[in-house]
Amino acid sequence: MDTTPVAPAVLDRLVRDSASRIHFVGVAGTGMSALAHLRAMAGGATSGSDRAFDRNPSDPERTRCLKLGIALYPQDGRGVTGASLVVYSTAVEADIPDLARARAEGVPMAHRSEWLAALVRSRRAIAVTGTSGKSTTVAMIFEALRAAGMDPGVVSGGDLACLRIDGARGNAWAGTGPLVVESDESDKSCALYEPSMTVLLNLQRDHHPEAEILEVFRECVRRTKARVLLSRDRALDPLREGAVTFGDASTSLHATSVELLPDGSRFFFAGIRVTLPVPGAHNVDNAVAALAVVAELGGDLRKAAEGLSRFHGVARRFERLGSGNGFEVVDDFAHNAAKLAAAISTAALGPRRVVAFWQPHGYAPTRNFRKDLVDAFAASLRAGDVLFLPEIFFAGGTATKDISSADLCADLSARGVDARYLPDRALFTHAVRALPRAESLVLVMGARDPSLGDFARAVAADLTKN
Repeated sequence: MDTTPVAPAVLDRLVRDSASRIHFVGVAGTGMSALAHLRAMAGGATSGSDRAFDRNPSDPERTRCLKLGIALYPQDGRGVTGASLVVYSTAVEADIPDLARARAEGVPMAHRSEWLAALVRSRRAIAVTGTSGKSTTVAMIFEALRAAGMDPGVVSGGDLACLRIDGARGNAWAGTGPLVVESDESDKSCALYEPSMTVLLNLQRDHHPEAEILEVFRECVRRTKARVLLSRDRALDPLREGAVTFGDASTSLHATSVELLPDGSRFFFAGIRVTLPVPGAHNVDNAVAALAVVAELGGDLRKAAEGLSRFHGVARRFERLGSGNGFEVVDDFAHNAAKLAAAISTAALGPRRVVAFWQPHGYAPTRNFRKDLVDAFAASLRAGDVLFLPEIFFAGGTATKDISSADLCADLSARGVDARYLPDRALFTHAVRALPRAESLVLVMGARDPSLGDFARAVAADLTKN
C-alpha cells in the first residue's frame, strides 16, 4: 500500500476528535467493524463502505451499522470525500475506488493497526496477547470487570455472546473504564501498541517460529506503560523479570481445588469460589488471567467471580449449538495443535464418544505442522472416538499443493486413530449417522474459512432435529 504515513500525534488527535469523520474501508469485516462500531458508540463521526453491503443491502451487519449511526456509502469512492481519515486493512486491495480516491484527494490513510494503536494510547488499555486463548480471555476480562462495576470497553477478534444478547455485533463496546483489546501476534501488530497493561497468555508453535514471536512479545513488554502479567507458561520465562506471574502455585494469583466437569469447572481463587459455566482446563487458565487483571486493578474480586459464573462465551469458542437424537454439536475455532488438543480434551471430559471434524486451512501450515497436528490428535482422541478430515481449505493465491488431508489420515491411522478422509464435507452428517449408534459429542473445528460457522449450524440442525 503506497501511502504517506500519518504522524502518531495526528492520529491521537483524531481519535479524541468526535467531529472529524473517520471512514472505515471494509467495515463489515471482523477487525474493521470493531473499530468503526467503537467510534460510533462513543459518539464519533463514523462512515464506512463494504462490498458485502453493496452486494446485499439487507445484510444484518449493515443494519447494525446504520442503527449505530454509521454513514454507509457504496465502495465507489464517494464516502472518502470530506473524511478526515481513511482506515484500511491488508484485507482490501490497494486499487479499490475508496483508496484511489483518497490518494487523488490527499485524504490521509492509516492501517487499522495504526488506528487501534492510537485508540490504545488514548485510554487505560489492557492488551491481551499470546498464541492461544486471546478472544476468550478478552471476553472473560470484559465480563469480570463489568460485574465489578468498572464499565470496561472492548475490541475483540471474536463476538462476545453477552454483547450479542444486547443486540450488538459483539466485537466492540465503548464503556468509560479500561479498554480490553485483543492484541494479535499473527501479524505482529501487538508490538505496535502501548497499553497500560499487557497480559501474555502463552507461546506455542503457530504462525511463526517461537523464537521470532518471543522477540515480538519482548517488544510488547517493552512498550507496556505500567504492568505486565505473564502466565505460568515456561516458554515465557525469558520475559518474567519485573512481571507479575499468574497461574503458578508459587503466586497468590492461581486456581486451587480445580474440578473439571463436562459442562464447566469449579475452583477457588484468592479464597473465593468460582463456578465457570464453560468447560476445559484451558478455560480455567483463561479465567485465572481475567481474575488476575481484576486483582491488579484493585477491583472487587468477589463480584468479578460472580460475573464469571454467568460467563456467556464467545462465538465459535466451544460454542454449543444444539442437542437431540443422541447428538450434541459444538463449534470451535481450533486450528493449531495446542488449540485442537484443548478442544478435543474438553469434549472428552464426559463419557460420550467424540466425533471430531477438522478442516485444515492452508497447504503450508498443514505441511509445516504435520507432525504437531498428528501428535495432538493421537494424544487427545480416545479409543472409540472418530475424526473426519475434509480437504484442506484454500483461500486462493499461489501454493504448492503437495499435501492432502488424506496424508494426515494415513499418519493417524498408523498411530491407531480412527481418522477418515472426507473429500466432500457435505457428506459429513451422512457419515456420522452411518457410525454405530452411541451418545456423541460432535465437534466441528477450523478457522479462516468464513463459512464454517454456518456449516456447523447446519450440522447441528441436521443431526439434532426430530
